[in-house]
Amino acid sequence: MSDIPVIDLSNAPGERAAWDQPSWKVYLWAICELLFVTNPWQISSGLRVRVLRAFGAQIGEGVIFRPRTRVKFPWKLRVGDRSWIGEGVWFHNQDHIYVGHDVVISQETFLTTGSHAHRRDMALITRPIHIEEGAWITSRCVVLGGTRMGRSALARPLTVISGNVPANAVIADATASVVGARFTSEVPA
Repeated sequence: MSDIPVIDLSNAPGERAAWDQPSWKVYLWAICELLFVTNPWQISSGLRVRVLRAFGAQIGEGVIFRPRTRVKFPWKLRVGDRSWIGEGVWFHNQDHIYVGHDVVISQETFLTTGSHAHRRDMALITRPIHIEEGAWITSRCVVLGGTRMGRSALARPLTVISGNVPANAVIADATASVVGARFTSEVPA
C-alpha cells in the first residue's frame, strides 16, 4: 500500500482562496457572527439581519433569521423578501448564494458552495447556489455548489441537493430524485 500517494496538506492550495475581503474584515465578521447571528440567546431576528447587512449581505424586507444561523461570508449572500431561514442553517458560502423571495430554508440545513471534488491536489473549487422564489428546503438537507433549486420546488428532509431541480418538483433522498409535484393544477373541492 505504500505506493498509494498521500497529499501533504501543508502544501494544499487555497486555504484563503475564497477570502475576497481583507483579513481584518473576515476576522471582525467572525466575532460579530458569534455575538449576533449564531448566538442562541440572541432572540432578535431584526438584529441578526441588521448585522448581516452591515457586512454586505443583501437581505430583503420581512426576512426572518432564526438563532444559531451561520454565514461564512455575508458579502456573498442575497436573500429575497419574506424568506425564512430556520434555526441552525449554515451558509458555508465561499461563493455566492442567491435566495429568492418567499423561500423557506428549514432547520439544520447546510448550504456549501465549496468543494475539493475531483482535485487530487485538494485545491478549492467554488460554484454559486441559486434558490428560486417560493422554494422550500426542509430540515437537515445538504445543498451543494452549482445547485439551482427551481421555483416553488420542495426538498424533503435529509435530501442531498445538487444540479438543477425543476420548478414545482418534490425531491427526496441522497439522489434528489423527483418523487412528485408540490402543487397540482387541480382546484380542491
